[in-house]
Amino acid sequence: QVQLVESGGGLVQAGGSLRLSCAASGTIFRINNFAWYRQAPGKQREWVATINSAGKTYYADSVRGRFTISKDNNKSTMYLQMNSLKPEDTAIYYCKSVTSDYWGQGTQVTVSS
Repeated sequence: QVQLVESGGGLVQAGGSLRLSCAASGTIFRINNFAWYRQAPGKQREWVATINSAGKTYYADSVRGRFTISKDNNKSTMYLQMNSLKPEDTAIYYCKSVTSDYWGQGTQVTVSS
């Protein structure tokens, strides 16, 4: 069974940075496509970024240039480096194995103004 465990969330001031991690198990990490999603209070879950098995990356317009998705196949871990954070980035961030259709439990990111 695939398990995804996020970490790295927290409280940060606007303009600050955080790095989220998503540790995967129960799957062949290197052949998976992975993504980050987020869900703000009262809003639908939205896509943030994707990294495919070859390492190609895709970003939502709202985060392009500020966020960087990456992965370490040796550690079976995916990352989301978030810079220049804004209060509107406040949300629960979820990682997803697109290939296996599994979600992590989420990690809270709060950006204060």
